[in-house]
Amino acid sequence: MNFNTQLNNRIGVIGLGYVGLPLAVEFAKRYKVIGYDISSKRTSELRSGIDQTLEISLDTLTTVLTPDCSTPIGLFCTNEMEPLRSCNIFIITVPTPVDKNKRPDLSPLLSASDTVGRVLKKGDVVIYESTVYPGVTEDECVPVLEKTSGLKFNVDFFAGYSPERINPGDKEHTVALIRKVTSGSTPESAELIDQLYRSVISAGTYKAASIKVAEAAKVIENSQRDINIAFVNELAMIFNRLGIDTQEVLNAASTKWNFLNFKPGLVGGHCIGVDPYYLAQKAQEIGYHPEIILAGRRVNDGMGAYVADQLVKCMLTKGTSIAESEVLILGFTFKENCPDVRNTKVIDIIKRLREYQIKVCIHDPLADSVQVKHEYGEICENGESKTRKYDAILLAVAHDQFKNLNIAALSKDNTVVYDIKSVLPDSIVDARL
Repeated sequence: MNFNTQLNNRIGVIGLGYVGLPLAVEFAKRYKVIGYDISSKRTSELRSGIDQTLEISLDTLTTVLTPDCSTPIGLFCTNEMEPLRSCNIFIITVPTPVDKNKRPDLSPLLSASDTVGRVLKKGDVVIYESTVYPGVTEDECVPVLEKTSGLKFNVDFFAGYSPERINPGDKEHTVALIRKVTSGSTPESAELIDQLYRSVISAGTYKAASIKVAEAAKVIENSQRDINIAFVNELAMIFNRLGIDTQEVLNAASTKWNFLNFKPGLVGGHCIGVDPYYLAQKAQEIGYHPEIILAGRRVNDGMGAYVADQLVKCMLTKGTSIAESEVLILGFTFKENCPDVRNTKVIDIIKRLREYQIKVCIHDPLADSVQVKHEYGEICENGESKTRKYDAILLAVAHDQFKNLNIAALSKDNTVVYDIKSVLPDSIVDARL
């Protein structure tokens, strides 16, 4: 294995979503990359230069795309396994969700491992980027690679773990500009993997002591954020009862140099809202009940219902008849300027409002209306929704498109405007989180 000679390395990236595609594009600037995804629709769109996740621009994508596997560098996207056989490095970037009982679902990861195992050769390296609890790479994934390939771990092939640090929708902190943690199953493979990432990550790398250390480092990054957001969410609920503006409190506290300025809000998506359950699962397996981690999850999972209840109270204060009233929800994705609707907590607001017999209208220009309908049974009325007036308007996601939206044109005389992201002008807002 020689990662210093780019022509000797052909990289297979398994999973071309929010994590895999930006990584594949970055590697394709120096190496030959085979981007593999099980979705023929996804790979067909990418070959045409279309990225539905909006992470990679048309210009950037077309610059690295190649029509076949013959070129020495560039990205070839496919849903067929055969081109992967030419690769000697495999990077797995598939999702790691939780099931309906909040337990880790490793099936996408194990399926991807089986796929790689079918094309694995002696001397190859398999690197995992998916968020997991400590031990998954070596205890769960490697056995699948061994069984499918018939090869022996750390003799015939090697493994590594380099946790993804993609921030969907963030055009400032892109993959090459975020320092990368790396690790390998042997000292030699750890160094080679570190060199590989160092060759494309301008922010540099940090070589962890072991794969388990790298796995643990990733899972606590998002667990820490989850706990901190849960803390300010709880503060927001307390200050609301005290009649104190939470944002004003945070502004004052932020004048201290070491204050961590987290904002209250919904915590969804496929990272912060999921990763703590992976750590909690492992902790419980070894006989420890994680109090703080699960308490933070309970607070954050309850914020959707809390927001809905607060909105209803504001409407009652203005004399609105709740049953059959109409509420406009601005935003359905899990975060601003991102089309991803996975694990969005806006749905919790909507479900709670419907318990009050409120008619809910969803407006989100970034969300894929077909996916919203398929995943949640909801309809995004992105055209007609702007032609009516509402009893209440709730800004749930701070898309840039909403900052200049004519709220007055959508409002009645007593319309309640509730801004949970604190981005609308004070003059038009009745309440904030």
